[in-house]
Amino acid sequence: MTIFAIGSIPLILVLGNSMLIPILPKMKSVLDISQFKVSLIISAFSIAAAISIPVLGYLSDRFSRKAIIIPSLILYGSGGLLAGTAAAWFSNAYLWIMAGRIMQGIGAAGTAPIAMALTGDLFKGSEQSKVLGLVEASNGLGKVISPIIGSLLALLFWYAAFFAFPVFCFISVLLTIFFIKEKKKEKEPPSLGKYVKGLISVFKTEGRWLFAAYLTGAVCLFTLFGILFYISDILEKDHHIDGVLKGGILAIPLLFMTTTSYITGSKIGKKMKLMKTLIILGLLLMTSSFASLIFLKKLIPFFAVLVISSIGTGLVLPCINSFITGAVPTDRRGFVTSLYGSVRFLGVAIGPPIFGTLMAWSRTGMLLITAGLTLICAFLCMVLIHVAKKEPSKESDTLFEKLQFT
Repeated sequence: MTIFAIGSIPLILVLGNSMLIPILPKMKSVLDISQFKVSLIISAFSIAAAISIPVLGYLSDRFSRKAIIIPSLILYGSGGLLAGTAAAWFSNAYLWIMAGRIMQGIGAAGTAPIAMALTGDLFKGSEQSKVLGLVEASNGLGKVISPIIGSLLALLFWYAAFFAFPVFCFISVLLTIFFIKEKKKEKEPPSLGKYVKGLISVFKTEGRWLFAAYLTGAVCLFTLFGILFYISDILEKDHHIDGVLKGGILAIPLLFMTTTSYITGSKIGKKMKLMKTLIILGLLLMTSSFASLIFLKKLIPFFAVLVISSIGTGLVLPCINSFITGAVPTDRRGFVTSLYGSVRFLGVAIGPPIFGTLMAWSRTGMLLITAGLTLICAFLCMVLIHVAKKEPSKESDTLFEKLQFT
């Protein structure tokens, strides 16, 4: 039940964007707004989260993980309630929806990244990697079911998805309260000055491979949400597919990613060299998939090749999660995992508007740029992540202390 409760937190987070993707075209027509303003519905959430995450990460290290997660979930649900109420009854609905989305973004900052740190606190070694794989799979499951849930709710009224957020958040709050038991801190948290010095020392010694890992995580989320935004648009415009069927089609690549994430997380254990190999392999699969999509316009061949990139993403993310969660001791883990969450959110934030601009410019150019980004990440991970075996110290509780990263 502890794992189930932890898994519910990133599940709620993912619903924040993915559940709205199927209703974006409807929102555009009802509110009579531009494509750019529509993309800001996704971006406002993600930018607010990206800015708030480092602050909440520090606070979770200073106090406790649950003390941040529970108020964050409440704020997240309240933002959804405001956005739904605005869409239903307010005359200037768009501005109020944006306000609600910013509230949700701030709330989201205290969910999945802190859940990763919490996993690092409660589980060790190969068990830690397995649970992180489940957390990423839960994240992916949210992406799979959310377009379908969003499409089903839109059958009631287009803004119904906003009212679903408080319900999901309430369930997650109850699970967190009753089933997650944190370990008591044995010593007083360090002062802000000591904390910052500790972080600087971490980034001085581990900065190069952390940069590669952060960039890779951001690019994976950037490409994922950018492609989903593109698919949502072409399904409606070119193929006249809408509603639940559209949500089901959007879920196909996400299902492959989720399944791969779960399998990867359950198999990698503490095998650092295997993790690095899977990261590079996954990025190369993404590169080949995006490059091949240039030549495919029919729906079935397009999706058949697109799922290769989803499998690649499913190989990459659990390995990156394990590297980053094990990179620092418990007292600074919240900040480092939160910073990782922050760059992931930035990837999500800039995905839809950049892909929207590239779609208007050139489909081929859009796919080539996407393939180029994943290829650059593969090269950086190959060059900057070096794993050397080292005898683990008996008192060690992190992967960082058990293995030497250079």
